[in-house]
Amino acid sequence: MKLNEILRALADPTRREILQLLQGGERTAGELASSFDMTRPSVSHHFSVLKDADLVTTRREGQQIFYSLNTTVVQDVMTRLWDLFGDGQEEVKS
Repeated sequence: MKLNEILRALADPTRREILQLLQGGERTAGELASSFDMTRPSVSHHFSVLKDADLVTTRREGQQIFYSLNTTVVQDVMTRLWDLFGDGQEEVKS
């Protein structure tokens, strides 16, 4: 797992919003881009960062690129973060 790349990807609110949009299922690059008020190259950069971090997967169908959430990596990240920070409860020692 590329934890540093994943954390860098998650640090940006636009990329987190893209991941939230993908929770509803696969979407085309155009569908995702239409949700943001930014240029296509800027949105494409965000897609690239998410893909490099393995947080999203892509498939091509003709001219369309479809993005979907890589749930395996997301689950691994959540597990590692949980292990790192715990559940927030201190052990009570007597």
